[in-house]
Amino acid sequence: MTDHPTSHVPAELPGSIQHYIGGELVDSADGGTFDVLDPVTDEVYAKAAAGRAADVDRAVAAARAAFTDGPWPRMLPRERSRILHRVADIVESRDARLAELESFDSGLPITQALGQARRAAENFRFFADLVVAQTDDAFKVPGRQLNYVNRKPIGVAGLITPWNTPFMLESWKLGPALATGNTVVLKPAEFTPLSASLWAGIFAEAGLPQGVFNLVNGLGEEAGDALVKHPDVPLISFTGESRTGETIFANAAPHLKGLSMELGGKSPAVVFADADLDAAIDATIFGVFSLNGERCTAGSRILVERAVYDEFVERYAAQAKRVVVGLPHDPATEVGALVHPEHHAKVMSYIEIGKGEGRLVAGGGRPEGFPAGNYVAPTVFADVPPTARIFQEEIFGPVVAITPFDTDEEALALANGVRYGLAAYVWTNDLRRAHTFSQAIEAGMVWLNSNNVRDLRTPFGGVKASGLGHEGGYRSIDFYTHQQAVHVTLGAAHHPTFGKGA
Repeated sequence: MTDHPTSHVPAELPGSIQHYIGGELVDSADGGTFDVLDPVTDEVYAKAAAGRAADVDRAVAAARAAFTDGPWPRMLPRERSRILHRVADIVESRDARLAELESFDSGLPITQALGQARRAAENFRFFADLVVAQTDDAFKVPGRQLNYVNRKPIGVAGLITPWNTPFMLESWKLGPALATGNTVVLKPAEFTPLSASLWAGIFAEAGLPQGVFNLVNGLGEEAGDALVKHPDVPLISFTGESRTGETIFANAAPHLKGLSMELGGKSPAVVFADADLDAAIDATIFGVFSLNGERCTAGSRILVERAVYDEFVERYAAQAKRVVVGLPHDPATEVGALVHPEHHAKVMSYIEIGKGEGRLVAGGGRPEGFPAGNYVAPTVFADVPPTARIFQEEIFGPVVAITPFDTDEEALALANGVRYGLAAYVWTNDLRRAHTFSQAIEAGMVWLNSNNVRDLRTPFGGVKASGLGHEGGYRSIDFYTHQQAVHVTLGAAHHPTFGKGA
């Protein structure tokens, strides 16, 4: 490690990042821009077009025209599928370049950014296949009636994505929205617009008709707000922070928009005394420190049964201290730089709060050798009471709180005792406890004896303050389509006759 960390600057880095509207790269209508920072040095490396209502209006008009007049919604599923498979082919063929740009822009370790790029390709393949294989329901009353479901794309989908794994999470929304025949306006996170700017070229090369994909950069309170409030955008899919989700919910209400929102988390990892401690420690270290701790499903509250608590804390803290903090482009790095100085300051403020709430057993500040940039040493607090802010509030960084419990009932109360309910992780070798405890947890997703390994067919979403609705698999198809019931009478009509008198 050096005393003065320096960034690896990718070749051919753009100095400016534009919107993409109706098949053209364009500046903002008012010429506005915002700075994009390198997370390692906090230096400005590019100016991005700052979209506002006028830019969103133009993008929505292009998407609306492509939906009402263009070929995309009227293509056979197989035709759309071929284009989406070409998108996946292009993403796969450029995974190293995508990972390099993503790592530079977000501070993610390069090895993890590469995995996210490959997952983005898989998201497109999955929905390209699903839309071809999809079947819809038919309900028959023999000789009397046939009822069937006709699915139709809804229109312009507004997609608002976060900065933690931007390219992959954009693909997660773009794949199903496009596969089902909608057109889209994407508003990527303002901290990380670089990899999003690649979608325009990828889609054009794959043969997506102009106007089907549009992108407006900008701040959430300007571009994102205009997209949410636009009367010609019937769908909003948002991934981000819970309080922003509350604002979107309120602003979408006057238009009765379809909403899918995957929001924050403060997910518990519950470790019982009969668990495989080696596996549990490895998985819970990975679960909170991978992706720099900037993940909504991070198991950031670890609840450990008293009989193994001291051993767990000692071993966990020792392993956390060995987690490799480094430059994002270094393949040996396990935790890189946080995305932005604003977020870094937030995480560091929670660490200071935590020092008054729990027992600091690892980390607690900047890692050695990184006096500048958005670096945080993997930080572990033990003996954290459930009333503590670091127990209750989402930190979204490499910070974990460990809390003991004595009984299953206490563990469940601790697990459920926060406003969030996105994910949970349960470690036990007792089969009955594993299932009964998991089903009693207030979380949209539970992993038993595993870290976050997700099957793309399963629903993804949370309860309480962690979200509204589900995406993934057929749930995404449901969200991005209208289900129209068509009723066909066979033979004589069966209905009362009014108005014929006595």
